[in-house]
Amino acid sequence: MIDQLLANISFVDVINTCMFIAFSCCYAYQLFYVLVVLTKKPPEITARRNHKYAVIVAARNERAVIGDLMRSIRAQNYPQELIDIFVVADNCTDDTAQVAKAAGATKVFTRKNAEKVGKGYALEYGIERIRSEHAEAGYEAYFVFDADNVLDENYFREMNKTFDGGAKASTSYRNSKNFASNWISAGYAVWFLREAKFLSQARLTLNTSCAISGTGFFIAAEVIEAHDGWQWFLLTEDIEFSTSTILDGDRISYCPTAVLYDEQPITFRDSWNQRFRWAKGFYQVFWRYGARLAKGMAKNPKGSRFACYDMLMTISPAMLITFIVAMFNLVIVILGCLGVMSMGNVVASSLSCVIFCILNYVMFMFLFGVLTTIMEWDVIRASTAMKIRSVFTFPLFMLTYIPIAFVALFKRAEWKPIRHSISVDVSEYSTTASTSTDAAADAPEQH
Repeated sequence: MIDQLLANISFVDVINTCMFIAFSCCYAYQLFYVLVVLTKKPPEITARRNHKYAVIVAARNERAVIGDLMRSIRAQNYPQELIDIFVVADNCTDDTAQVAKAAGATKVFTRKNAEKVGKGYALEYGIERIRSEHAEAGYEAYFVFDADNVLDENYFREMNKTFDGGAKASTSYRNSKNFASNWISAGYAVWFLREAKFLSQARLTLNTSCAISGTGFFIAAEVIEAHDGWQWFLLTEDIEFSTSTILDGDRISYCPTAVLYDEQPITFRDSWNQRFRWAKGFYQVFWRYGARLAKGMAKNPKGSRFACYDMLMTISPAMLITFIVAMFNLVIVILGCLGVMSMGNVVASSLSCVIFCILNYVMFMFLFGVLTTIMEWDVIRASTAMKIRSVFTFPLFMLTYIPIAFVALFKRAEWKPIRHSISVDVSEYSTTASTSTDAAADAPEQH
């Protein structure tokens, strides 16, 4: 009977089974993350004193939205004399610089460079100008935002707690200011809410390292000084910085109570261009740092070995490998249909594998969408109907990553700005006024 069973097992079955087991073993820890979030609360911390910060905003033709960010920073429940805002008007052809200055920016740096294009280069330029022209200010950390962001009024107060607690870098809770625009913006929003809740919060609770995700983070000045400025220039400079930091043995923290609102693309073209750049950037980070992360799993200090593994899984081209396995099986099915292959059991096995891969991915994305939406229901700025619809469209949004990951393997990527046009009333994105009164009464000592 065993011989008969083995006879019916094809080489395709072996390959598919091995891939399924490998993937399950590699990513099962993220299901444990969900359990951690559902059963444990993140640690609470307080600040002994307030610290002084420099804010850097890299902006390219962002006149429509940058004023909202400036106003939300100037409305912070935190001493304004401890926040200076620096805007890098990067290759702008509009009046972004003038709008930012009028809305409260401390200083605007104008940068013109058609060869070194991208956020990493803009951050390098801005930080270098701050270090050389404002060294006497004594900034203790640098905050990085995108021009389309809007902050909850307690953002700096909460992030100050994390910095005062000893964090060398930290990300924050990322919500969306245009969840309800359409299925594309909702897809982004659910993904970032899921990342904040079920990745960053779990990592914080387990005292392992998080990862910087695009915007809404700080980096301690001592880290910048140790690297002699900003030194991360790949297409996903945030993930490159995160990887480099983890390899250095440092931990990136997370502040779940510091809320940032982000604007998401609403056209598929903008979404494709952005996620194509992200996919290409992840490949760049993987090829440059993957081997070092694998070594770090064995040689780094014990406290950062798991962080190396977690980051390696984050940047690994899992989507591409899944696509290749699915295409391998699909080719076998096509050859079987054309009569090139006569092994019925092999073709049937390949067909079932293709269907299983698609359904399994859709099911997991659907479940994550449902769980995230339920857990974050009260903070999602959308109608009930839109929230429910997004649960069903989220798997479709995630499926579109598959062709993006494949094309990114072969096509060259260039940094392209994403259009932002949604201006909001900043006061609508703040918490209740009573919070400010309570916080003022308990304010820590100023530096």
